[in-house]
Amino acid sequence: MMKIQGATVLVAGMAKSGLAAIQLLKKRGAARIIATDTKPFDAETVGADEFRLQSPEAWQGVDLIVLSPGVPLSAVPTTKTPVIGDLELAGQFLKGRTIGITGSNGKTTTTSMIGHILKESGIACQVGGNIGVPPAAMVETSTDGQWNVLELSSFQLETIHDFRAHIGVCLNITPDHLDRHGTIEAYAASKRRLFETQTEMDYAVLNADDTICSSFMRNARSQTAWFSLSESVSPPGFCLDPYGALRSRTDFLIWANEIPIRGRHNIENTLAAATAAHLAGATLSLIRAAIMTFKGVEHRLEFVRDWKGIAFYNDSKATNVDAALKAIEAFDGGLWIILGGKDKDSDYTVLQKPLQRTAKGILLIGAAAAKATPGDTVLLAPACASFDQFDNYEHRGRVFKSLVNSL
Repeated sequence: MMKIQGATVLVAGMAKSGLAAIQLLKKRGAARIIATDTKPFDAETVGADEFRLQSPEAWQGVDLIVLSPGVPLSAVPTTKTPVIGDLELAGQFLKGRTIGITGSNGKTTTTSMIGHILKESGIACQVGGNIGVPPAAMVETSTDGQWNVLELSSFQLETIHDFRAHIGVCLNITPDHLDRHGTIEAYAASKRRLFETQTEMDYAVLNADDTICSSFMRNARSQTAWFSLSESVSPPGFCLDPYGALRSRTDFLIWANEIPIRGRHNIENTLAAATAAHLAGATLSLIRAAIMTFKGVEHRLEFVRDWKGIAFYNDSKATNVDAALKAIEAFDGGLWIILGGKDKDSDYTVLQKPLQRTAKGILLIGAAAAKATPGDTVLLAPACASFDQFDNYEHRGRVFKSLVNSL
């Protein structure tokens, strides 16, 4: 555990995770808190004792450096000062047990579904992490008898040392954030950290269909629970059988066509969520009932409106190619897809064949949606980050929905 009491701590990145880290450090007795960012901020406004504009000198003279997820390790000059992320900081003080969910796609839906199942099952939990509430802001509301259900990004996991997930979930690994990590191997290694800090008492919930994901069990000390769309698995894991049922080798859970959210990838997310929730104490009957009342998540294949027989879907969270592919595969045809945004060094050629099969056209501006005819679907699944034109993917999705609802 890093020493906080009486320490001088530098917090890098003044988005909500950094601001939450500052507040937690204050409550835990840090003597002096210095904030830094590439943009100027007023120290008093962000709750710090001092603000330094990011520079090689800004990192000097402190006892500990805490990075927000948006600040890469490469931004920190070579130093002997300990460097941790906001997740590692929060993990020192979080009460209760933790379920950590990572992967390239489906994290938010799976995290939200686990939280929904636990709450509907009467199991105390709070949900946050890379979704909604930063980990540091969850410390004060954590209790000993509660689960902390955390969506975890590669940016958060690359800086953990001792943070422990009692149940760790990895949904899939596909190329993403290569503009930051450089290679798929480095990206996967950051995800693997979630399982490297587990103990023999913990569980790794892994996708048996994903080669990289399933390889994480090799050096892990934790027990493994599998989920799969293609092969039978033993309890406590779940799979999709050839008849369309979600089940383990011994127990039926739910029919796939009873899941209220669209797409084969959401069957996969449901399998993972059910496995994690079952490990956390939810019974099969309560899991099934909760799945049937889960309404999905904003910006994830979210139905917006039917206008003159044309269906509009918002999947602004499709910020990479694999997520866009999963969205495309959720429709049989008559598709007008809106693509584009900030490139993340991705290979877009893999979209060609699926789009030839299902799409009538690719739209790079929203106004072109007027070309659709009754029976068609207009899908926002950009396959890119949003930061060229929008604050984030949520902003992009809400602008799209506003335009659709104004038709």
